[in-house]
Amino acid sequence: MTSASLKPEAGPARRTVMAAAGAAGLAAALTACGSDDSSDTVDTGSGSSGTTGATGSTGASQDSGASGGSAGGTALAKTTDIPEGGGKIFKDQGVVVTQPAAGTYKAFSSKCTHQGCAVGSVADGVIVCPCHNSHFSVEDGSVKKGPATQALAAAKITVSGDEIKLA
Repeated sequence: MTSASLKPEAGPARRTVMAAAGAAGLAAALTACGSDDSSDTVDTGSGSSGTTGATGSTGASQDSGASGGSAGGTALAKTTDIPEGGGKIFKDQGVVVTQPAAGTYKAFSSKCTHQGCAVGSVADGVIVCPCHNSHFSVEDGSVKKGPATQALAAAKITVSGDEIKLA
């Protein structure tokens, strides 16, 4: 009598299967952190929490209007487009413009410092990244809530009359 071989058929090792599953999970996680550049801007409302602090316009230089408003820079918005305590995200330019206090305009990179997602909203004095819920201050871009550990990079804008331009 002959007996069947008790040796199992050759197939992928358990370690190989686990490594492939881990790589697929990592790829899915990284894809979820990518940005969707399908629209130009995201308009956000202002909150009524009333942030307090510095009211200087360190993120923006305000011209006296002597330049006629036509000198350099990409026009982003009118000052009336940026709500007090909130802001507006300009996806194509990669910036978010905020108005932390009446007449004070700031600009920051719209790329979250945690994993590079595009921020998704601005309200109640914070800029929010939708990927992992990091919150940044509209005043100075500093981290209010992690997982991000670094502030948003400041961007240069100019305010001339009622026009905000990327410097």
